[in-house]
Amino acid sequence: MISIYPISALILAYLCGSIPTAVWIGRAFFDVDVREYGSGNAGATNTFRVLGKKAGIPVMLIDILKGWTATNLAFFIGVSTTGAYNSAAYINYALALGIAAVMGHLFPIFAGFRGGKGIATLFGMILAINLPAALVCVGVFITVLLITRYVSLGSIIAGFTYPICVTFVFPMYIRSVIIYGMCMCLLILVTHQKNIERLLKGTESKVNLFKRKTT
Repeated sequence: MISIYPISALILAYLCGSIPTAVWIGRAFFDVDVREYGSGNAGATNTFRVLGKKAGIPVMLIDILKGWTATNLAFFIGVSTTGAYNSAAYINYALALGIAAVMGHLFPIFAGFRGGKGIATLFGMILAINLPAALVCVGVFITVLLITRYVSLGSIIAGFTYPICVTFVFPMYIRSVIIYGMCMCLLILVTHQKNIERLLKGTESKVNLFKRKTT
């Protein structure tokens, strides 16, 4: 008999990921739908680009929290359903919950299924799965961002760093984690296709978080 709790948790994870942080904050405090400006995505990067740090930072933090919270629903479902903590069964179910949240961010039911690229939510997910690997990805992202000032390039390289970390640096010896890391790379390539084209053409927008706007 299939338990209703794991299925309910997956639905809840999707709904958690579907919270359109960028859209709601943009409309509530700036009377702006960020999807109508910049790259057209409802994510943290476009929020930084369109509305600045005051909106971008809360959006980024909440989007990370969405992925982390959804993934950790596995803990609240209980070991009787998901398996012992850090067991293969537990990790597999946590991955499923995290993926549900990412899909919610990409296709949010609360915002007409027009979401963002899911990088912040993905990061929240890997924070819950493998904290050391996630911290390495943060370091890679910040380093690339400071050197190039391209958020998209930092996200892509950091994303490709994750499967290397979980395979060789902080191995979990769970095949699904490695497969997920590889699939994550493919997802990042797909969602950043336009960014990659602009990077190759030299037309991708750069950011400078430390520069004050002049009037």
